[in-house]
Amino acid sequence: MAAATASAADLARPAPPAPIIAAPPIFTWTGFYAGVNAGWGWRNDNSQSVVIDGAGGVPGTLFFDNNNDGGFTGGGQIGYNYQMGSFVIGLETDIQWADTNQNMRVTFVPLGAPGGTFIPGEFRNDLSDWFGTVRGRVGVAFDRVLIYATGGLAYTDNNTGWVVGGGAEWALPVNWFGSSAVTFGVEGLWLGFDNNNNNDFNGFVGTFTPVGGPTVNVFAPEFRNNNDNDFFVARAKLNFKFGTY
Repeated sequence: MAAATASAADLARPAPPAPIIAAPPIFTWTGFYAGVNAGWGWRNDNSQSVVIDGAGGVPGTLFFDNNNDGGFTGGGQIGYNYQMGSFVIGLETDIQWADTNQNMRVTFVPLGAPGGTFIPGEFRNDLSDWFGTVRGRVGVAFDRVLIYATGGLAYTDNNTGWVVGGGAEWALPVNWFGSSAVTFGVEGLWLGFDNNNNNDFNGFVGTFTPVGGPTVNVFAPEFRNNNDNDFFVARAKLNFKFGTY
């Protein structure tokens, strides 16, 4: 019996069961979201030059500067994402205020008179101070990081055009204001509003004072200026995501 007792004591005791560790929830980009954005926009206004033949005024050429300028832009966006494996598709719409300068810079070069001073009349493009877009999005998710391309329709109060671009978003480890996640992103958009031909001029276009000569009025025949507008917008975005449905 003593030998049997010793043999039993030598037997290995069964190991305790391994603790159950719950796997952390897998983040998904699926769901509705809404947020705000702010950034900077650059404009390229491709206005064409106009030749004045001198009938009723001074002959020469009007040159419209490309008006490459920039300004603040900001607004809000709403959208929906749907994740399939690592791929994410979605739809987003936004509305933006844009600090755009509607005054056009104009230079007059008179025929045969290289010097002098030209004071233009009022030349304005029909560029709106706001725009909106409706865009599809296609991207690849690396857990909480999303890289995507986007494109679709752009519009203002008096014109429509196109928009393409891309960006990246990162899901922050917070859930403010009852959201399921908060995401921060950066985005670049290129917008084009083509054939924006609403600048009709007829008659007085400014005054010209040649070197050593009197000031004369400059007149132009009726013409329509081809005023195409392109924008590049770089902005930061903060979104609040709601639900995973």
